[in-house]
Amino acid sequence: MILRISGTDEWAADRERGEVRPDSLATVGFVHCADPGSVHLPANLLCSGRTDLLLLVVDPTGLPVKWEPGEPEHPTGVWFPHVYAPIPVGSVVRVLDYAPGDDGRFRPPTTI
Repeated sequence: MILRISGTDEWAADRERGEVRPDSLATVGFVHCADPGSVHLPANLLCSGRTDLLLLVVDPTGLPVKWEPGEPEHPTGVWFPHVYAPIPVGSVVRVLDYAPGDDGRFRPPTTI
């Protein structure tokens, strides 16, 4: 399984549209995703202070996924799954609340 960070409003719009199609698909050609052990890295970098986040648990079967360095590359060299097409909402098998800890930092999820 791979994970997609989403805001609650974004997920509501995606469900109505029938697919996850963020702006990044048009600008860089793929949907940014992560794995359970690395999802906190972009969350802390890009979503600091947000309390409306969800983790979309995506079954990547049949999706055009490539594992690549982040943009910018993370100092640890971790790679991320990038999906080179819209993600059908049917590929989202679970949706989890994703809140920061008391210190405001996101952590890897404890269950998927």
